[in-house]
Amino acid sequence: MTRNRVIALFVVMFAIYLGVGLYLAVGVHFYFGDALSRVQSAQSVLFSRSPHLAAIGFIFTPMTAIVQLPLTALTPWIPQMTTDAVSAVVMSAAFMAGSVVQVSGIARDRGLDRVVATLVTVCYALNPMIVLYGANGMSEAPYLFFLAWAARRLMRWVDTDDVHELAVAGIALAFGYLTRYDGGAASLAAALVVAWVTYRRTDTGKRISRVMLDVVLVVSPSALAFLGWAFASWLITGNAFAQFTSEYGNAAIIEQSGGSGSSTVSEALWFSTVELAILAPLLPLLGALVIGIRVARRRIQPLLPPLLMIGAVLFFQVYSYARGSTFGFLRFYMTVIVLGAIVALISVPARRHPPFRREGLHAALPPVRRRGSRRGVYVFASVFAIIVMTVALPTTAYGMTSPKFAPQEFAIGSIVWPRPDSVSQRHLDEQEVVRTFSTERTLAEYLDSLNLPDGAVLTDTVYGFAVVVQSRRPKQFVIPSDGDFALVLNDPAGHGVQYLLAVPDTGRGASDALNQRYPTLYENGAQISVRVLEARNQGANSPDWRVYRVTG
Repeated sequence: MTRNRVIALFVVMFAIYLGVGLYLAVGVHFYFGDALSRVQSAQSVLFSRSPHLAAIGFIFTPMTAIVQLPLTALTPWIPQMTTDAVSAVVMSAAFMAGSVVQVSGIARDRGLDRVVATLVTVCYALNPMIVLYGANGMSEAPYLFFLAWAARRLMRWVDTDDVHELAVAGIALAFGYLTRYDGGAASLAAALVVAWVTYRRTDTGKRISRVMLDVVLVVSPSALAFLGWAFASWLITGNAFAQFTSEYGNAAIIEQSGGSGSSTVSEALWFSTVELAILAPLLPLLGALVIGIRVARRRIQPLLPPLLMIGAVLFFQVYSYARGSTFGFLRFYMTVIVLGAIVALISVPARRHPPFRREGLHAALPPVRRRGSRRGVYVFASVFAIIVMTVALPTTAYGMTSPKFAPQEFAIGSIVWPRPDSVSQRHLDEQEVVRTFSTERTLAEYLDSLNLPDGAVLTDTVYGFAVVVQSRRPKQFVIPSDGDFALVLNDPAGHGVQYLLAVPDTGRGASDALNQRYPTLYENGAQISVRVLEARNQGANSPDWRVYRVTG
């Protein structure tokens, strides 16, 4: 495939994901909470009352919000960049298109037949979960891109011993960690793969030094990202790992939400197994076949980077869910889709050596099957790989309709197949999920209509992020990232605050700073305000809002 075709592939997939994303965000106003939260973080960096880079927050890793900053800067001219989360849609569409290019690149590296490469790539690119998460602004898109990029480079390094591939893989893994914390598992697995491969192929007298050199080369970018992010978080917030220790972090959210969803370890393991089966039902069969063949031919090493790296991420998710430290969301298992695509491509015999800038001293280039030689084996492997990828499409599409196994995705059914006259409970549940954040949008429009001065509305961003980000006047809000938030919270009237946004002091609302400072605020205004508005929430798992006017 020529460079122009690679560019064309990226442009086509980007356009598809962007089109779907714009329809969901601008047309339907259907958002995922984490995506909207990242947009609000980027908005706070540039357009809050006190713009500063630390407003990006330290609960989650910063990559997605940082990438959105240039797009968020266009908000004065294109308000939809924040109010409709278009910046997040552009970000995820670009990264997911990039992951498609990386998967296609593995086929190019191996010189596979164009039909095989195209079909496997298309099955990956049009997988329903890939399309949805390429369009909805979540962090899954960049995460899959960096994992695919790192896996591809390490596979090339195993064959060519080209140090350039090792360096690029390390950079990709570092970016992966800055996208999602479980990227650390991929970095550790990559270090083990590099250590084992280098140890096996290096002369006895130089093994230890070569192993240390190669491991440092691939791990040092991730180590720098880990230490740098932790140090910045500690320096500014006092918590090096706010995701795990902060009252806004994942552990606190799970506790406030009443648990992760499974009551026993066996139930959690069964749930994880079903999730993986939904996304890649035939991957275990294909994986066992490929491993068996490669072990027999002593060519297992090129399979190790994707298998152990992405496998470590999946193991981390399964283990975390079994311990009750994360939620059972289908998207957390999405990395198995890119793993399935890579294994499918590896199962087909290579027809050329992988490209390299400089072949290393310990290169072990794979045997190349010329066109026409052992055609039956090539055809069988190609057909089997395509079947594995094709079967995943309807399985995933069906699994995404399950409220139990796909609680964040099942509502898509009412968007893809609208049934306006249906009164079934299933349809009503789907519509409730689709309406999530619609009440917050209406509340933001109401506050904008009051033409309030800067700093006139006090709110926490536990739930309030959805109001702030959908407002066209973000400076009217006093939020936790503002340097004077604590002072204003203690004396709203003295600092010019006119309105307080209150949520119930239950569940996640218990961590809301306003509820902690004024425990009776939601019930009676805490004797410092009077209620002027109550908004019953139309969305799923969202609180009813009360707006109080400060009386002093």
